[in-house]
Amino acid sequence: MIRPGGIGDCILSLPALECLKAGYTEVWAPANVVPLIQFADCVRSIASTGLDLVGLPGIDPPPATVGRLRSFDSIVSWYGSNRDEFRSEVARLQLPFRFLPALPNPSDRIHAVDFFLREAGCSGPAHPSIHCPPAPQRDFAVMHPFSGSPRKNWPIDSYRELAHRLPLPVSWCAGPEEQLAGAVRFENLLELACWIRTARVYIGNDSGITHLAGAAGAPVVALFGPSDPAIWSPRGTLTRVVAGKLDDISVEQVLEVVLDLLRR
Repeated sequence: MIRPGGIGDCILSLPALECLKAGYTEVWAPANVVPLIQFADCVRSIASTGLDLVGLPGIDPPPATVGRLRSFDSIVSWYGSNRDEFRSEVARLQLPFRFLPALPNPSDRIHAVDFFLREAGCSGPAHPSIHCPPAPQRDFAVMHPFSGSPRKNWPIDSYRELAHRLPLPVSWCAGPEEQLAGAVRFENLLELACWIRTARVYIGNDSGITHLAGAAGAPVVALFGPSDPAIWSPRGTLTRVVAGKLDDISVEQVLEVVLDLLRR
């Protein structure tokens, strides 16, 4: 199976990937997502396979890549589903690809997890799950005030005020390129997921890390603005979504949801 995309897309498609598991299953995915694919017999980063050279004009695909692809009985791929040149090259090489659409249609209003399951020929509902070793829950909250787009971010001053008003200490979380002094940072997403799992609550925007927290089983409060939570919200019994125009979502509104989740 070949699954490109951001952290969130890959996590939301985990149930579909798992339901496609065969006698031997290999998954090719973005390098940062590789530690999260726990069910496969082998997981490789797309960049390490040479797959990104297939279909490029004037470049012959690496023989080793083509040979490896030919060794599979079937290949389910979200990669290249919208790239005509890639699909044409795959057809020319007679590789056993089956392409699935990479993103749900917003007009369908079907949750992304259910969409990926349906396209893979599986049934749900289901929610993504990342296994973490048993560890005690500790008395702290995690906040990740970033996302893939500034439009999806609740104002940082609102996060700071919320942190000040919470009845427990806050650990701030950030990625390698995100500027936040004193933030906790992990290079390995599985290690990050398992750390978040030990918190009493996680609070963040519509981001890959928010989906990571939900899949790890942490209590999650997710703030949604331009994205449709009916399609893109993290899934889980301990997930709460606060949606609306982000500048209009008050600290009091979010605090009430967080406190309710802490009392569960």
